[in-house]
Amino acid sequence: MGKPSKRQQAYRKVVSSLEPSSVSDAVAALKGLDENLPKGIEPPKGDQSVELAVRLGVDPKHADQIVRGSIVLPHGIGKSQRVLVFCKEQNIDKALEAGADFAGAKELADKVKDGWLEFDVAIATPDMMGVVGPLGRVLGPRGLMPSPKAGTVTQDVTTAVTEYKAGKVEFRVDDAGIVHCLVGKMSFDETQLTENIEALLKLIQQLRPQAAKGVYVRSVTVSGTQTPGVPIVAA
Repeated sequence: MGKPSKRQQAYRKVVSSLEPSSVSDAVAALKGLDENLPKGIEPPKGDQSVELAVRLGVDPKHADQIVRGSIVLPHGIGKSQRVLVFCKEQNIDKALEAGADFAGAKELADKVKDGWLEFDVAIATPDMMGVVGPLGRVLGPRGLMPSPKAGTVTQDVTTAVTEYKAGKVEFRVDDAGIVHCLVGKMSFDETQLTENIEALLKLIQQLRPQAAKGVYVRSVTVSGTQTPGVPIVAA
């Protein structure tokens, strides 16, 4: 890794002095980082995405300790997701009417197999899993594989498409025991970001595996695409 930029160094200096705080205070601190930049250092251009990182006391190597789910955040995530639906016949029309960007059967699967990945969410009807299953090698590592647990394998394509177009997001604990999930954009006001984060944290608490021992939520941070993480009190 190269040397951090002057802006990164300035951000880290501010964040290093912060104690874990409430969600609303952490959001205010995150949104105020640019105000603390020294003269001559420009803030990042564009509207950064905001991500929550939650370190959990689970061992993802054990299937009964995997934490995963999906949620329609109260204020969405600030971007339109490209939705693909693997389905047949009348479901193709339903999916497209609900707002899907792409819908089809084997021809879509073949396209993906050949390396096409111009979508953010993949949904499949149960009768398509025989065709979609072999795409696991392509879709799995990218977090795009349809899954019943995430609600992306479903007969109700209309609801699934509508929710993902409205900003539904999926999350899954990684090998290090951390859940990363988008919670909005830096342009959101503090209340919107706070409510999105609180909704996500509440769901993660509800998903605590019975096999998880000791402290469940170890640490929580919220960050922008180009900022360090601001600590939140782990409830």
